[in-house]
Amino acid sequence: MAAAAAAATADLVIVGSGIVGLGAAYAGIRRGLRVIVVDRTDMPIGASIRNFGHLCIGAQSGLAREFADASREIWLQLATDAGFWLRESGTLVAARSDDELAILENASGDGDMRMLDADELLRRAPLRRGEVIGGALIEPDLQTNPREAVGALVAHLSALGVEFRFRTAVTAASATRVETTRGAIDTARVVVAAGPDIDQLLPELAERIGIIRCTLDMMRISASLPRALEAPLLTGWSLLRYGRFDASPATARLRERLHRERPELAALDLNQMYTQLPDGSLIVGDSHARGIQPGPFQPEAAFDAFLDEAHALFDVDSIRVLERWQGVYASGPSEFLIEEPEPGLHVIGATTGIGMTTGLGLAERVLQTAYGRASLPAKGGTP
Repeated sequence: MAAAAAAATADLVIVGSGIVGLGAAYAGIRRGLRVIVVDRTDMPIGASIRNFGHLCIGAQSGLAREFADASREIWLQLATDAGFWLRESGTLVAARSDDELAILENASGDGDMRMLDADELLRRAPLRRGEVIGGALIEPDLQTNPREAVGALVAHLSALGVEFRFRTAVTAASATRVETTRGAIDTARVVVAAGPDIDQLLPELAERIGIIRCTLDMMRISASLPRALEAPLLTGWSLLRYGRFDASPATARLRERLHRERPELAALDLNQMYTQLPDGSLIVGDSHARGIQPGPFQPEAAFDAFLDEAHALFDVDSIRVLERWQGVYASGPSEFLIEEPEPGLHVIGATTGIGMTTGLGLAERVLQTAYGRASLPAKGGTP
């Protein structure tokens, strides 16, 4: 019988090539480590490319804001080094009622957010004049095209020396060894950044913490807008989702009103928002459904609602649907999954749909901690 092939070796093995995994690879290669990334697909195809490309930094709070601020600097550096499109756009928020405007005014007192009157908002966004009474600009935020950016990151990291083993499934992982369908890898440290599929590799951990999946419906449209949308656009529904706004009693009252007036949108768990890509098309969405394994079927009612709301908000005559898709991300009881089930085995992820915003900073913080230059918050993401 032939002897078994010797295991490959690395200083750091990363399971998963989504944005958190790529962030860990970048953090490792910058420290001079030999890094191997393993992923069962032949390119990143998960939530890291199926999103708005909106890096919503200024709407976060607490630990999410810390990770988002750290991510911002990394994104800016990587855009330069890897050569992908990224703009310091800020984020526009459209207020259509006095209670939405009051929430924005209250939040603007914390800085890096500027109130806009209706005229300025309309100069920056091609909205119907009668639909908005004012808004705000969240100044630190960024925008990219996730489909292009993630591919560029893989190419850049490969050029820096990161080894990618695509079309390779991980069957077991410990702090010192990763078993894959193409052989074992011996290593000094492992980062598992498997996103919503963490239960496929570490089911007991996923069950103990309560990690499930969240699916979201999204679409890309061509619209006959009279002028460009200068930045990602949030609405009153978005104020219910982000830490900077959702702790306010006024936000609880807004939630109650929106759910009472628009129960069909509340049933979709809507975050009504928009981004415009360099080709002029708009990404529109999104709805949310949670479960251990949510069904794969996408109700047309969600897409009808997206289009109806876009028609009502934007100064547009015609809309043509270009693409529809379903995104999937890990959802949990806290904003982040930060676990170390054994020394040297790190299990990390963003579990509220803010991976693009926070993932690079989260990964950097974990590697800083692992190599002794920073401290992590308590497990589960509690500051």
